[in-house]
Amino acid sequence: MLKDAVNIGINNTNQGMWKYIMDKTPADQAIKELTMLLMYLSRFSEKNIFNEYGNFAWKGYDFEVINMLDEDDYINQGSFRSKSVHINDKGIEFAKELLKKYKIMDW
Repeated sequence: MLKDAVNIGINNTNQGMWKYIMDKTPADQAIKELTMLLMYLSRFSEKNIFNEYGNFAWKGYDFEVINMLDEDDYINQGSFRSKSVHINDKGIEFAKELLKKYKIMDW
């Protein structure tokens, strides 16, 4: 991003362009956020071992991104052999913030 700003030069006539460059979401962050959004929007409920319903999503996404979301405590993978993840309360709140950020309607 900084390279782009240097290439266009910073002066009064292109401050709008500088703001445009700085407001962009980095690709790796967008992939993580959009994966979380897709998991949230495609979630399903199922009884768990405690007979409580939870929010689950299929693991059909990049495993590196899934691992990052797990490390950030938005999801719980459980067993690495399982085909679904549990979206915990922190993940639900994060997804709802992302819905607002990306202007997506919730179900």
